[in-house]
Amino acid sequence: MIPIRDDAPRYSRPWVTYLLVAINVLMFLYELTLPTDLRNQMMFQFGFVPEHLTRAISGSRHMTLDTALWPVVSSMFLHASWLHLIANMWVLWIFGDNIEDYLGRVYYLVLYFASGLAAGGLHYVINTNSTVPSVGASGAIAGIMGAYLVLYPSARVLTLIPLFVFFPMIYLPAWLVLGYWFVVQFISGAATAIAYSSQTAGGVAFWAHIGGFLAGVLLIKLFPTRPRRYRVVRW
Repeated sequence: MIPIRDDAPRYSRPWVTYLLVAINVLMFLYELTLPTDLRNQMMFQFGFVPEHLTRAISGSRHMTLDTALWPVVSSMFLHASWLHLIANMWVLWIFGDNIEDYLGRVYYLVLYFASGLAAGGLHYVINTNSTVPSVGASGAIAGIMGAYLVLYPSARVLTLIPLFVFFPMIYLPAWLVLGYWFVVQFISGAATAIAYSSQTAGGVAFWAHIGGFLAGVLLIKLFPTRPRRYRVVRW
């Protein structure tokens, strides 16, 4: 199921969402200007590598804790491909505006980064010895999706459903679209947990998605709602 748009109203311009999308796109365009070897080096330096953190925790003289932890944040602004980038930014565009509208800009950013950190934390717990750099905003955006599920479970989401040669678009409740996504992530994560912990090739960090989503579900109720919101026309 591919979400196209939602019908939940918002009452302010989502400037932070716009900014996050712009930064991620600009960072990816910068990645494309780099030669392959420098781009790979960038992924290992600024992507989150669980094995680096394991070495830092164990007291390795060649890896400090701050050097190993900073990539949990920087990795949120790197993407492995155009498809990776577009998929993440599309979902953020659909669901992020309502969460920003509900929380306000500051709390929205806090939720975004807190979800990203939670995503990195669960990814690390499952893959402590992995040498594969994890990149992408998926974990932080999963937190936005989790928050949306809590706040707008009955909102309608126009969804594209690929069925072989047919591609119908129908409105589905948000709880079904987001719940289905979470179940797929959980099943996929459970199926690949053992293999991923020692793999040396890239893949999808399903447990990061799960960690971010659960963080969004839990954290959204801890933040106060925006005190005043004014209706704007969405176009």
